[in-house]
Amino acid sequence: SLGNGVDPIEVIDKYGADTLRFMLITCNTPGNDLRFYYERLDGARNFAHKLWNASRFVLMNLENFEPEESPGEYTLADRWILSRYQKAVAGVTGYLESYELGEAARVLYEFIWSEFCDWYIELVKPRLYGKTGRQDRVTAQHVISSVLKGTLELLHPFMPFITEEIWQNLPGHGLTIMRAEWPHVRSELIDLQAESEMELLMEVTKAIRHIRSEMNVPPGRKAEVLVVAPDAGTHAMVAEHVKYIEGLASAELNILASMPVAPEQAAHAVTRGIEIFVPLKGLIDVDKETARLKKELASLEKDLARVKGKLGNAGFLSKAPAEVVEKEKAKEDELSGKAAAIKDRLAVLTGAK
Repeated sequence: SLGNGVDPIEVIDKYGADTLRFMLITCNTPGNDLRFYYERLDGARNFAHKLWNASRFVLMNLENFEPEESPGEYTLADRWILSRYQKAVAGVTGYLESYELGEAARVLYEFIWSEFCDWYIELVKPRLYGKTGRQDRVTAQHVISSVLKGTLELLHPFMPFITEEIWQNLPGHGLTIMRAEWPHVRSELIDLQAESEMELLMEVTKAIRHIRSEMNVPPGRKAEVLVVAPDAGTHAMVAEHVKYIEGLASAELNILASMPVAPEQAAHAVTRGIEIFVPLKGLIDVDKETARLKKELASLEKDLARVKGKLGNAGFLSKAPAEVVEKEKAKEDELSGKAAAIKDRLAVLTGAK
């Protein structure tokens, strides 16, 4: 009667039942009331779109796939995703058994969005396209279809409609996903070494991507990257799987055991005991990027001076509510951090001239 209610049918018509269900499960903790915001539906809808698009890609690359044909030897990426999937099965099952529905959904969200979609699918594309041979393509098809099928079965209690639709189009499906056996953990597929190795490769990839983003390197331009890995085992592992990093970071790697003198004209990062250098000369327009950063720094310093002026005003501190003062302090910290980062980038670019 007050006009402040939410008609679930209207929400379902606009966003879909699965989106509403997933939002309600993930945005609340047991025993607490939930204030409804339409904005929260966007994240669940984006997740549904991500799952749908990833599944379409998988299905398009399962043409002529024969599930009865035996797979070949698993790659590092295969062993990693199969191991992470076993962890997801254990996590989701455990949380459901203890009635922690939100935590179970969180495990699935992180596994599907990050590990399956953002990493494994990107890593396996060359194999699905047949660039590494027919047997390797069959192996990739086996792994990606089995992981997707099992993941849909885990997700079905939360998002029943989209999972049923995708599952029905996978090879070897049954009558309905509702009658499919609940996935169980296969302990022989848990591979802690593969997880550790992939985490290192992912960290190196993210470090290179971060440098490319910070230095505004054009997406289509490959970067020459020097990777210094003093540990012999790490050096050999990175060298063996260098194609993963080069493909995902749009880079050409030169892997070294040591570098007595660091290159002057390069952006630098360190992760897991590995040093990464990206020479900038010839990779970007140094003068243009320097001018852009100086302009951005001037704007930041102007904003920072204004915030510091407020916080240095005794009248403001005595009259403003505590939360307003805290907000200004947080803004000062944020602006100071951004300014310091730009100064560091300018220092690197100055050496690249």
